[in-house]
Amino acid sequence: MSEKKFEETLAALEAAVEQLESGDLSLEEALLCYEKGVKNALLCRKRLQSVESKVEILLKERGGALRTEAADEL
Repeated sequence: MSEKKFEETLAALEAAVEQLESGDLSLEEALLCYEKGVKNALLCRKRLQSVESKVEILLKERGGALRTEAADEL
């Protein structure tokens, strides 16, 4: 998601949903809006999965020392 920030992509996805729910679009406009929405949804999911794989959780061990583990190791 290098060309757009996550927040911008999510906002564009939300705007597409609002437009589609309004029912004010022609069939062609609705199809184009839907296609853009799907693209933005996929970009958001990809970015979230990327971030999720990098998240580390701090765990307090018995002796009080802190250690980190990747989220997918829990």
